[in-house]
This record gives sequence, structure tokens and C-alpha cells, in this order.
Amino acid sequence: MLEKKMEEINTDEVIEEFEALTKDAGTVQRETLERILEENGSAEYLQNLGLNGRTDPESFKSCVPLVTHKDLEAYIYRIADGDPSPILTGKPIPNMSLSSGTTQGRRKLVPFNDELMENTLQIYRTSFAFRNREFPLEKGKSLQFVYSSKPGKTKGGLGAGTATTNLFRNSKYKNGMKAIQFQCCSPDEVIFGPDFHQSLYCHLLCGLLFREEIQFVFSTFAHSIVLAFRTFEQVWQELCDDIRGGELSSRVTAPSVRMAMAKLLKPSPELADLIRKKCSGLSNWYGLIPELFPNAKYIYGIMTGSMEPYLKKLRHYAGELPLMSADYGTSEGWIAANVNPKLPPESATFAVLPNIGYFEFIPLKNDGERLYMDPKPVGLTEVKIGEEYEIIVTTFAGLYRYRLGDVVRVMSFHNSTPELKFVCRRNLILSINIDKNTEKDLQLSVEEAGKLLAEEKLEIVDFSSLVDLSTDPGHYVIFLEITGEPSEEVLKECCDCLDRSFVDAGYVSSRKVKAIGPLELRVVRRGTFQKILEHYLGLGTVVSQFKTPRCVGPMNSKVQQILCNNVAKTYFSTAF
Repeated sequence: MLEKKMEEINTDEVIEEFEALTKDAGTVQRETLERILEENGSAEYLQNLGLNGRTDPESFKSCVPLVTHKDLEAYIYRIADGDPSPILTGKPIPNMSLSSGTTQGRRKLVPFNDELMENTLQIYRTSFAFRNREFPLEKGKSLQFVYSSKPGKTKGGLGAGTATTNLFRNSKYKNGMKAIQFQCCSPDEVIFGPDFHQSLYCHLLCGLLFREEIQFVFSTFAHSIVLAFRTFEQVWQELCDDIRGGELSSRVTAPSVRMAMAKLLKPSPELADLIRKKCSGLSNWYGLIPELFPNAKYIYGIMTGSMEPYLKKLRHYAGELPLMSADYGTSEGWIAANVNPKLPPESATFAVLPNIGYFEFIPLKNDGERLYMDPKPVGLTEVKIGEEYEIIVTTFAGLYRYRLGDVVRVMSFHNSTPELKFVCRRNLILSINIDKNTEKDLQLSVEEAGKLLAEEKLEIVDFSSLVDLSTDPGHYVIFLEITGEPSEEVLKECCDCLDRSFVDAGYVSSRKVKAIGPLELRVVRRGTFQKILEHYLGLGTVVSQFKTPRCVGPMNSKVQQILCNNVAKTYFSTAF
């Protein structure tokens, strides 16, 4: 039924369906919770909490506590280890999704089932319908920097892979992508290739071979698109040689990938000359993407939160081509669709689909000194415009009142469902005394320092941080990888600027009374963050799921080691 519907997708009908769903989001939410609890009423977890088959929101909230992943780990591992009894869900869980592990330093197992697959397709259909209304695609292909890890098995024989791997290997997903013109120009053998570097090279080559047909450029995260075109700068002449001679570079050794590419690659001196001319005519690679792909309509991927630092470089490559932020979801499940595709990524909002899960929101209040939680969560339609909240989800895959740790701001309502702007992850990443700084605070501080470097025509490639408690008092350490060679004077200014740009009252007052020591800037050698990426790839993370860890905790000793072993210069702030 679903596959048939996907083949006959009608964007007007999808938008009508979305409008109908969001007109009375409160009722849809009650019905969605009822469905989740009816389907999973036999689950041990719910039985133990004394719900006794009740499906109303009031009983649900009074019986079921708010939880984090840690609270559910024992149940999830029992499922993964092969316990066939209904533990979190009424029906067996067929697969587990693996989180990237870049946020907390270790990978989480998250249940994945057919309902989550259908939610994914509904989100994709919805955002495509709104996107296509504003930026209509012609028949063609897309250049997708997507990679799939080798699917593994849990101890109990369940499929275990990244969330994207679970999608890419699903036949419903493939049919759904055809219906919304999401056809990748690269063959499956490239997507499922055993080596990321070889796959990336072949994605670029496929894009050039089909350059006239490419309608848009996509990757899950903005980081992957920037990484792809940074790589293009290094290998473009080799790609031209492949096209000229019709012979694939010896850097690609995987037999399955070579065989698939041999079917596409034929000698084309004209195309090689054209690409060479295009690349040679660019100024510092500005506008590279539309130059290579003249019929591309936009660039698409997750560009919010920890991806915002890559937007400046992505805009450089994109020239005048619009950047469009993809939908809002997590390894645990989807939340909202981008139904305002014309908004720039920094302003992107996401409308919650009220039938894909049950959503609650913990109000976050700011008393001027600190952010604190209101103990009573509110429902989807009870949130207020301008206020910030932490999201709680209840999914069809066995997560009940699960705290995602994401902070969002309500920007407006689409009919009666809220439109959310992602603010940051809730967990504090930098704290020593009474200071409380989030990933967003760190990002804003680095952006200020980046402005000083921009005056010297330099840019920040990537950044991370840690709290150093080996000194007394403890202090913040910021790692920056920078293009080119800044002067000593500029780097000292950057160090002071980073320190001054943390405006949290607890931090400023602690610095003034020397309860926190001077901020330390460590400039790392070029390629350091590439080494961190390689480390995570070695652990089984796929590059399209990778996020640079913005704060490296003591549990993440290997990443700390990579950063500390590659320090080229060190500076201490004199700002206070």
C-alpha cells in the first residue's frame, strides 16, 4: 500500500494532507498516543509502570516517568541480545540504529522498526512537496554524498547499522526516493563501498559525468558537502584524467566499485577539457558547485546546530545557489519537516508532524543568571511563541517520554502545530565553577574569533574544546585548525577574543575573581580534524553521520590524544 502510494505521489495532495493534519494537532496527538499505547500495551516496560491498558494522556503522564537513554539501556540491550519477549514494544524490534557516538563519546543503540521507516517517508514526502513548490525540479539526478556502513548484527541477531544504513538498505526507501526525484547519480556499489575515500572520489566523478542532469546536491550533513568539495580541490585534475582516458584512477581498488564505474566511464576529452576550463577560471573556487553543475537548483542537507560553522565555506562553493536545511530528526526518530524552504539555514524552522510521535516540551526559563527547567512539561499545542523548550518524545519504536536533550525555540505556528528553530543540545559542554556554556555559546565565541582571521583572508577549518582541570584553577582550552599562517599578533588577539566572547554571567564573574583560569588557544596542524574523522570511521561511523565533537570529555581519550599531539602553537588569554 505504502509503496504504491509513493509511486503515485502528488505534491498538492501531500500538502493538503499536511494542512489537514496540522489543523487540529491536539486531537491528532491524542489519537497518536492512543495508537502507540494500544500497539505496545503488552510491553513489559509499560506493564511494570501500571498503565493497565489505559491510553489517555493524563494516565500516561502520571504513570510513565521522563527518561534518558541511560534509563532504557538495560531494556535495549536485552532486545539486542535476543530476548524475544515484548520488552519495549508489542511487536519484535527487527533492527537497531547506531548513533555516531561523536556527541557523547560512545555509540548508542536505538530501536528501529517499520513505523519509523514510514515516518521517514512521510517527513521526506512533506518537505519535498513544499520544496518542489518553490524550486521545481526537472527530470534528472542528484549528486548525493551518502555512504552506508556495512550492516552488522547484534548478539541476538538483529540488524545493526547507522540510521542512514537502515534507510538505504530498505526497499521502501528506494521506491520512496524515486517518487520524489531523489535518485542518486552514483551506483549503489559506490554508496555501499568498503572505503569512504574511494566512494567520495567516485561520487565526485559520477557528478561530473552526469553534470548536465544534476538537479541538486545533497548530503545528510553540511560538513560532508564541504568535505567533498575540499577534496575536489585536491583531486580535480586526476578526475579530469579519468574522464579524458575513460579509465578509473588506481586510487579506487574495491573490485565492486571499479566494476560499477567501468559501466559509466567512457573516454571524453571534450568533457575533461570543459571541466579543466571551468576550474581554471574560478577565483579561489568561489561558485564551484553551480559552475560544475549548471542545472542544479539548490544544495540540501542538515545545516543547523553543529553544522552552522560550515555554512560560510559552503556558501563560498555555492555562489548564488540557495542552501536549504533538511528536516529535523535524530537517531531516535523524526520530529519535524522544513515547510519554509526559502528561509536561509540560520533561520530555518521545522513544523512538527503531529502523527509521527507524541511530543511534550519542558519549558526552559532564564532568570538572567542561568537557564532552569520548569518541572511540568506542556503538550504540542500548549507551547508559546518565543519560548525555549527541551523536547520529550514518545515513539512507535518503544521510547516513552524520552528526553532528547535538544533545545528548541518556538518561532510560530503552522495552523495549530508549532514551527521550531533548533537552538542547541541541552547538555552543558563547558563548565568549571558556576559557569554554564553550551555548544551554541562555544560556536558564537569561535565565530567572533573567525572575524579577526577573515580580515587576514584566513578561515577556521574546524574547532573543538575541552575543560582542563589539571591546572588550578581549571580553564577552557579551544582547539582551532586554521588555513594559512596567521601572525602571532592576530592569534593573540583571537585568544583574547575567544575569552571575552563567552558572555555567560557565571563565566565572566568567575574569570574576574580568578576562579577560572585564562582561556588557552591551541592552534593545531592542518589535517588534525581529518584525523579525528578517520578515527570515527575506524570505529564504524559513516561520514554522512559524522559530527565533529565540539567538547572532548575525559571518556573520549583518543580524540583528546589526537588534538593534543597535533598542537603547533599555544596562547593564553590576557582578556581579564
